Amino acid sequence: MKKTIVFLALMGALLLTACGPKKGEPAPSRSAEAQAMLAKMKAAAEGHKVMFGHQDDTAYGHTWAGIAAPQEQDADASTEGRSDTKEVCGDYPAVIGFDLGRLELGHKRNLDGVLFDKMRREIIAHYERGGIVTLSWHLDNPLTGNDAWDFHDKGTAASILPDGKLHEEFLTRMGRVADFLASIKTADGTPVPMLFRPWHEHTGSWFWWGQEICTTEQYKGLWRMTYDFMQARGLTNLLWAYSPGTEPTTQEEYFERYPGDDIVDVLGFDTYQYGPREPYLATMKRSLDILVEAAKTHGKVAAVTETGFESTPDPTWWTGTLLPALGDAPVAYVLVWRNAWDRETHHYGIYPGHESEADFIEFYKNPRTLFAKDIQ
Repeated sequence: MKKTIVFLALMGALLLTACGPKKGEPAPSRSAEAQAMLAKMKAAAEGHKVMFGHQDDTAYGHTWAGIAAPQEQDADASTEGRSDTKEVCGDYPAVIGFDLGRLELGHKRNLDGVLFDKMRREIIAHYERGGIVTLSWHLDNPLTGNDAWDFHDKGTAASILPDGKLHEEFLTRMGRVADFLASIKTADGTPVPMLFRPWHEHTGSWFWWGQEICTTEQYKGLWRMTYDFMQARGLTNLLWAYSPGTEPTTQEEYFERYPGDDIVDVLGFDTYQYGPREPYLATMKRSLDILVEAAKTHGKVAAVTETGFESTPDPTWWTGTLLPALGDAPVAYVLVWRNAWDRETHHYGIYPGHESEADFIEFYKNPRTLFAKDIQ
């Protein structure tokens, strides 16, 4: 209750001022609901609270699929609203992430098997419980027909930009995404606000839109094309997040491919722990220092848009590593990656019976962390 009261007081004070552009900048078109969501995120950051996020939290879990067999047309109704996080601490994450990959192809399921009809229901449900939804997009390579990690042809970006041979086809693909996003409405017809995070981790070179695969101008062109298309389709309920990896070591490098303040609402970065604690802490500190200054100078909200430690093989990782890594940095949220039901060791969030379960409960109780009930 104490976390909720403090958070709401901050949110109320910031609600009317959090979302305005800096003097002299064009004001991006955002719905009232999107502006309120942005104010909620800014209130968390300004109050030195951090919202906990988990990818696909209500889509499936470590031991449950929730997505039915591949031949089925709907999800298992018994898993609607189920959450590994909630089963441990009694509350949902404040932020839940979903991925749109394969939606552009007209598929019924995303690249991880989640039915888009289920995704729609879970997004609406999370919004109605007061939570925030963020959307990533691991879109297939439109030039080769392979997945997002097929970066071998450096002509992909050029092929879908204006004047590219696949431009019209790519507009059709974006139209499928736009149609889905436009369909996510409450019962009274209110478009649900969502944080859209396309073209992420571009400072690495493992996606076809990565640093060594397309030019700076092409990358910015991808952003501008995507933003203008969604705006033209009336999707003012979207906020937009820019999230490189941790390759940048300076402000200049961080903003090298930045599409512009008139597009972006949230600045972030993605990073993971792959081994010992100390290198991860050092990377987090360096990247947070850059991020916090970037958000301050550009009037944006900061967030750790992806992180985690696969399998979390540390019984005190949540309070012993993640909280110290965040320190008192004014970031709105931190999102850990998914708990795959079909890959035994591919889990980043908590689930009942994990060796760090007790520590996660302490993380949940910590005054710095916010979950869904805290931000209603």
